[in-house]
Amino acid sequence: MPENEKKVLKFFPQPIFHYKLDNYKEHNLNLTKYIYELYKNDNEGLKRSNQGGWHSKPFNLKDKDKAPFKFFTDIQKYVADVFKEYGWHYTPGKVNLTEMWAIINRKNNFNLEHTHPNNYLSAAYYVKAPENCGSFKVSNPNQIARERIPLSDKKTDFNMNVAQIKPMEGDLLLFPAYLPHSVGMNLSDEDRIVISFNIDILR
Repeated sequence: MPENEKKVLKFFPQPIFHYKLDNYKEHNLNLTKYIYELYKNDNEGLKRSNQGGWHSKPFNLKDKDKAPFKFFTDIQKYVADVFKEYGWHYTPGKVNLTEMWAIINRKNNFNLEHTHPNNYLSAAYYVKAPENCGSFKVSNPNQIARERIPLSDKKTDFNMNVAQIKPMEGDLLLFPAYLPHSVGMNLSDEDRIVISFNIDILR
């Protein structure tokens, strides 16, 4: 390396793969009907990271005529693309969808920071995302960096501990399952509807 030359080496990045589905309007119409039908039959749902919102039980993905099966079939190309970016070997029969569910957040509802252990990838897909429905937030997984924060003159990739993404309908976010994430408060008067799922790799 020549004298007086500087290189900044960025190792161990925390990627979030952001896609826009090409036929999201059709998927969203069918998924919305499916999710509200689930809510109608079980309006208590589950208590996870959701604060005031409704968290569905895991979807039944065995019915090939239902919206979730068609949705996941259509988005497998995006999962394959993430594997390619990581340099992972992609074998369809080994890529295991461990769970898929929906969350309905009404006004003032939000989701606490959490991770998805025992998976390689997690995802959030926005079925309904009105204006001011709350950002998708990710946090630095390096706990030490989050606890010891020096005074900074400006925000850079090196000193950020929280990043936010403003969601739009049809957005698919795929990210490492270990990455701490949360969802901001829905300040709109409409429902925010998100589908989440986890991906593991069978040995």
